[in-house]
Amino acid sequence: MRTAYTADQIRAAEQGLMATLPEGALMQRAAAGLAAVCAPLLGRVYGSRVLVLVGSGDNGGDALYAAARLARRGARAEAVLAGARTHQAALEAFLAAGGRVADATAIEHADLVIDGLVGIGAAGALREPYAGLALAANAAPAMVVAVDVPSGVDAGTGAVEGAAIEAQVTVTMGAYKTGLLVDPGAAHVGAVELIDIGLGPYLPDPDVAALTHGDLDVLLPRPAGESDKYRRGVLGIAAGSDLYTGAAVLAVGGALRAGAGMVRYAGPSAPIAQVRSHWPEAVVTELDHPSIAEVGRVQAWVLGPGLGTGDWAHELAAQVLASDVPVLVDADALTLVARDRGLLRRAAPVLITPHAGELSRLIRADRDQIEGRRLEHARRAAAELGVTVLLKGSTTVVAEQDRPVRVNGTGTSWLATGGTGDVLSGVAGSLLAQGLSCYDAGSCGAYLHGLAGRIAACGAPLTAADVAAALPSAIRAVKARGGPGFALDHVGELPN
Repeated sequence: MRTAYTADQIRAAEQGLMATLPEGALMQRAAAGLAAVCAPLLGRVYGSRVLVLVGSGDNGGDALYAAARLARRGARAEAVLAGARTHQAALEAFLAAGGRVADATAIEHADLVIDGLVGIGAAGALREPYAGLALAANAAPAMVVAVDVPSGVDAGTGAVEGAAIEAQVTVTMGAYKTGLLVDPGAAHVGAVELIDIGLGPYLPDPDVAALTHGDLDVLLPRPAGESDKYRRGVLGIAAGSDLYTGAAVLAVGGALRAGAGMVRYAGPSAPIAQVRSHWPEAVVTELDHPSIAEVGRVQAWVLGPGLGTGDWAHELAAQVLASDVPVLVDADALTLVARDRGLLRRAAPVLITPHAGELSRLIRADRDQIEGRRLEHARRAAAELGVTVLLKGSTTVVAEQDRPVRVNGTGTSWLATGGTGDVLSGVAGSLLAQGLSCYDAGSCGAYLHGLAGRIAACGAPLTAADVAAALPSAIRAVKARGGPGFALDHVGELPN
């Protein structure tokens, strides 16, 4: 599992470690790691042009020391001193190695730009001259390497409130920072290289976590020798309407492909015919009136995709939420509970799967604010509503009270098409029925859904049905490649 931490957590760990080391040793470790990453990016260090953007903090010191190491290997190293002060010892080492102070025009001629403008403690929009330098670096042809976190990205939240460095590589020291994993900041970091500087024993419980193939391999249910369809989990799905028949088909398909032992579908006549046609494995119950009494026993429910938002749908939602099993609430059912939050007052677990617009109605917050601060609003919703929240989007996050937020890194922008959310509901619902908690079902469901999306897309457009069809391949990939040493970066080997 990849874990990440807030700026305060990192600083406290650094203080604990520095108390055991000679003065300056930690910065030298960081600079050595940074230089080791930069050298192969240059291809040939000797004769290359390296420019350092230096702020007032320790990141500027790391960058200067690293550039000094590259200068001693023959690089032409220059530095733009943008801060009100500069780390003096690092600057002296840089100059002694042959480095020179330059102005901002040097950005245009650099082969590599090292961003050491601001560190992990910075918050809010970049001020001048930092903002201008960030924009100039983004526009230049040089590769940009950020130190710890791209300047302009909030290390603790991933928020971006103005100009920000768009790095091709981010070299982060000691541990991942939360803002590296969460959009909009995550879109600025490029490839992340973690440098071990010895912080591990001093780190607390993480702020956020990201699952890996190895974690999925452990968490995903496996049928035992004595399993039958009932023991493998029976999922009820209340979805679809005369207007939205496809939502029912896609949710049922996601559930079946994700391993549920049985899927019981309940809905009106129009989607019933479609579900029977596409998925003869499903057990269907036609509802002439909103009643789940005849559906049969289930271990979990999926409620909402394509259900509608009228009185009929409200009554059906009330009955499902009055049951004593976990319920996944999605799509139209989110609209219903936004109007009547009393529906969520239940003893059994609830997993909600909103996008930002749906969450904005649930917690009465601005959609743009949710997009800009996804962690904050997912945590708020989990606490306010007493549920587990799977907030969909460019970064999918799963929040539950008193647990680290889980961040999913397997998605692809090709998943931004109609119906893929219905498939996700079926996948996560299937995992709920198989016995996973809302926290694990949401996290594993998002991971498999994103991985299936990548497999299905293979660099081209996809349909929601393609994602459902690719789920077995995603599960096989997890099982084949899962192991304690598997890192999330390996997911990037799959085509986007």
